[in-house]
Amino acid sequence: MGKNTGIASIGLSLAAICISFIALITSFMRGGSTNEVITVHQEEPTVSDIQYVLYLGTNDKDTNEPVFAPDEAKAKAEEILLGHFGGYTIQDANGGWVDGEKVYREYTLVIYLSDTDIEQVHAAADEMIEAFHQSSVLIQENETRTDFYSGND
Repeated sequence: MGKNTGIASIGLSLAAICISFIALITSFMRGGSTNEVITVHQEEPTVSDIQYVLYLGTNDKDTNEPVFAPDEAKAKAEEILLGHFGGYTIQDANGGWVDGEKVYREYTLVIYLSDTDIEQVHAAADEMIEAFHQSSVLIQENETRTDFYSGND
């Protein structure tokens, strides 16, 4: 092995060490070898949340006749929701069920709530049960991830 070959070999080894070191640092910065993930350019973090979905029937529990016309039912539900929450989403739906041999159908409001807790949801449901003369309000709790996406920068 000549003198120039030994120097070249040392140079290549140093270059390989430097490249490995840079790759290792880059991996750590990107979270590749740690449990921490670095997020870049994200204003609002993604968070775990519980979304509550309420199904509010609008027929009277005793007579099975509508308590309100659809527009009035939605307005009454919105009034109750605004008294309890900062925001909500409502969708129109049509529900139905069979009792014995009789088929029942009713206009139903599907209500989506986030950023709240079950106690507040129950308080609003109590008010809806009374106002809409219901036996109950169906409440589902769904674990979700919330991300307020505002587009690319």
